[in-house]
Amino acid sequence: MKTKLTKYLTDFSNFSLTRPISDKVRFVEIAAVALTGVGKFVFMDYLNWRLAFVIIAILLWSLYVRYRFKKDKLVLKDWGFRFDNFKTVLKLVLPFAVIAIVSFIGIGYVQGTLNPTWHIIPLLITYPIWGAVQQFLTIGLVAGNLRTLKTIKLRKVTVILLTAILFSVVHYPSVWLMIGTFILALFYGYIYLKSKNLYVLGLCHGWLGALFYYTVVNQDPFADVFLKFLN
Repeated sequence: MKTKLTKYLTDFSNFSLTRPISDKVRFVEIAAVALTGVGKFVFMDYLNWRLAFVIIAILLWSLYVRYRFKKDKLVLKDWGFRFDNFKTVLKLVLPFAVIAIVSFIGIGYVQGTLNPTWHIIPLLITYPIWGAVQQFLTIGLVAGNLRTLKTIKLRKVTVILLTAILFSVVHYPSVWLMIGTFILALFYGYIYLKSKNLYVLGLCHGWLGALFYYTVVNQDPFADVFLKFLN
């Protein structure tokens, strides 16, 4: 009886608690996420304004979150900015994270791309912030909105697959990043639609992403973004 009650409360906590919004708003949010992805190609890849783009994207989306929160105080929890299920979601994510880390080190060893450096430390501190933003956009807004559309009914597996493809394409042209983010989004999409928590997903995204760069991709994002301002 207790197990059934716990499962019921968990499932109930994942339902939308906010006032209903139209499909038009949901499509606009998805389009805005896509536009942010286009901005990544223009400002980060072509113009190499990586830090400026990240800061501006975080600022603009923070303003939108604030706007929605002023209209609906429950929207943050509904999106997954919550702590009540933090431990539960963390337990679901940890086995995947451990397997991922072992895989990164193994691939890096075979490739000869293991690049241990102190540069990873500030990245482990700062990258989870950008990771949470990315998870909010791709998993929270894209997967979350596609799953709750009223005019178009999509199966959960379809939503997860579409979101994973989008997240992978945004990381073009790096083949390793596209493969890694596709797998990550498949798993995170499943976890998010099961139990929403963007803090856990953002934290793991940031830490796994930082490690991925210094083991598999053989890049140093800290040097690319910050050292040019210090030299």
